[in-house]
Amino acid sequence: MAGEVKKKATRESYGEALRDFAETYENLVVLDADLAAATKTGIFKKAYPERFFDCGIAEANMMGVAAGLAASGKIPFASTFAMFAAGRAYEIVRNSIGYPHLNVKIGATHAGISVGEDGATHQCNEDIALMRTIPGMTILNPADDVEARAAVKASIEMEGPVYLRFGRLAAPIFNDPTTYQFTIGKGITLREGKDVTLVATGLMVSEALTAAEQLAAEGISARVLNIHTIKPLDTELICKAAAETGLLVTIEEHSIIGGLGSAVAEAVCDSCPVPVVRIGVKDEYGHSGPAAELLKEFGLCASNIVAVTKAAMESNTK
Repeated sequence: MAGEVKKKATRESYGEALRDFAETYENLVVLDADLAAATKTGIFKKAYPERFFDCGIAEANMMGVAAGLAASGKIPFASTFAMFAAGRAYEIVRNSIGYPHLNVKIGATHAGISVGEDGATHQCNEDIALMRTIPGMTILNPADDVEARAAVKASIEMEGPVYLRFGRLAAPIFNDPTTYQFTIGKGITLREGKDVTLVATGLMVSEALTAAEQLAAEGISARVLNIHTIKPLDTELICKAAAETGLLVTIEEHSIIGGLGSAVAEAVCDSCPVPVVRIGVKDEYGHSGPAAELLKEFGLCASNIVAVTKAAMESNTK
């Protein structure tokens, strides 16, 4: 069908990018915790078996091995589900990777509510919050296939620990690979607007774009920012939008506690105070169900973004 939007899970982009960049970056190695088929690092394993290490279901140990490889000059990508990478292995990531500021890249897949049927135990809505607390940790949350590949390349080329967040669910590809430019720490204005700013990250960026179109049909001019780097945050871009539109709505497939919404609120509170309304997972756990239905249930969809934005604008004018 002509004009149909292509979709691809960013975890697939991650696996393909590792394979594609391996020839250029000979020190690149990949570790996984018995989930290579799911994290898609199996794509790398097939092409470079001698540079792939399955550490078994021992995520904390895997992070320690990655730290050792980084200390010996390798560029290790340690991969597993976000729940295990940020949750189970937190102490090792903090003390063995973050504290010595080692050049380890953590590829965390299956983040957020869109893990779907795996349920609450695997729907990690707290990983960004955890990783934000580690000094010197860079956090990247790409929105589509093009951005995911660019994020992997950028993380290889920078020195220091990086947490990369990837999804299980296929996401619309909206970036043009021929023109897209990725810079760590710099957000992207995808749509100009003067009435309100939608600040989105990851899977929610495409939903924010759809919401902006729907708002435009109702005469509301919504700016859309893609914040692919949660840390370091592009406070300059965010504060500019705050000053020019007077209202920010953050959208993330993560808890509203400690994630993008918190980071944005902290930034504007410090420099350019305006109302910030946060859309994300409330202070609750997820549950099992089809990913698309769960996203709607938790308000992580364009229709809810529109409703929340209109209510926020009405409240802001009182």
